[in-house]
Amino acid sequence: MPARFDSSVYAQRLERATALARDAGLDAIVVGTGPDFRYLTGSPAETFERLTALVLPAEGRARIVTARLELASLRDSAIADLPVDVVDWVDGQDQYALATEGLGPDSRIAVSDSLPALHLVPLSARTSHAPELATAVLRELRMIKDDAEIEALRRAGAAIDRVHARMGEFLKPGRTEAEVAADIDAAILAEGHTVAEFIIVGSGPNGADPHHEHSDRVITADDVVVIDIGGPVDPGYNSDSTRTYCFGPPRPEIAAVYDVLERAQAAAVAMARPGVTAQSIDAAARDVIAEAGYGDQFIHRTGHGIGLSVHEEPYIVGGNDEVLREGMAFSIEPGIYFSGDWGARIEDIVVLTADGCEPLNTRPHSLVQL
Repeated sequence: MPARFDSSVYAQRLERATALARDAGLDAIVVGTGPDFRYLTGSPAETFERLTALVLPAEGRARIVTARLELASLRDSAIADLPVDVVDWVDGQDQYALATEGLGPDSRIAVSDSLPALHLVPLSARTSHAPELATAVLRELRMIKDDAEIEALRRAGAAIDRVHARMGEFLKPGRTEAEVAADIDAAILAEGHTVAEFIIVGSGPNGADPHHEHSDRVITADDVVVIDIGGPVDPGYNSDSTRTYCFGPPRPEIAAVYDVLERAQAAAVAMARPGVTAQSIDAAARDVIAEAGYGDQFIHRTGHGIGLSVHEEPYIVGGNDEVLREGMAFSIEPGIYFSGDWGARIEDIVVLTADGCEPLNTRPHSLVQL
């Protein structure tokens, strides 16, 4: 059975979500399966062609509408201990009528962004108003991590650090990226992850592609190799950490560029604290890289929020004036990339404390020599 928090945690989340929906003038929120559903109920259930959704009316009891044959998927959750009614149906019944029961044709309904169009379109036909996105309500809940979530992220961070610590076993000249990735996959599972959500092994020119996965390219002794790995640890909170490796002492030009990258990542971590904006952390890293002449080689945002999703709010990017608060968790991951040649990235997850931040990854930041 997947791990989950105490049922009182989910009860409080349901209460807060309902209050926020009411404050927003909504009559109900319909939450499809996915990270929001799991956040509110503890259930990792999935929706297929039959609807499974949590309905949170502004007034009255919450309910979960699901096909009877999907009831078993709700057992690994806190639902039995929550103020939630489970309304099951069999094929031939109108699942969307059950989801909107008690709501009038003029009701304002918001839906989670994970609700597929397969269910959104027929649900929309039940009201005269087009459904709105519930993102504004649900993001306010999920962006601020409570103590239990932070501890789950700490465990995930420590687990992926242990995988990086074993990289000398896997990463060797003469092996292919795919062979290294297979060993990393097994190590990620061995360290308590439920799945390896992503494995990037970017050697040589492939390291200049931030979203390269792995290929049949044979790694050479001259390569710089970017390893970006992570995945969920029960109860579903994700790890995500990147380190850059080489074989023996790096060439002087590589060492000089990597020094810039280290200083950029350190500057962004030093900026991370409550009261600053997301874009100010991005600028802290970007300014160091730009001043060294590599601004055009930093081609992505500095970070992303993390929790039940690998990528969630807040996004650490230029133009985002979100004021950060204690309990927010996100990556800080500047990179420098030379297309067709090589690249490097350093990534840690941090969580904001009362007066700064706590890095959840503690492996050395230096260019790791194997």
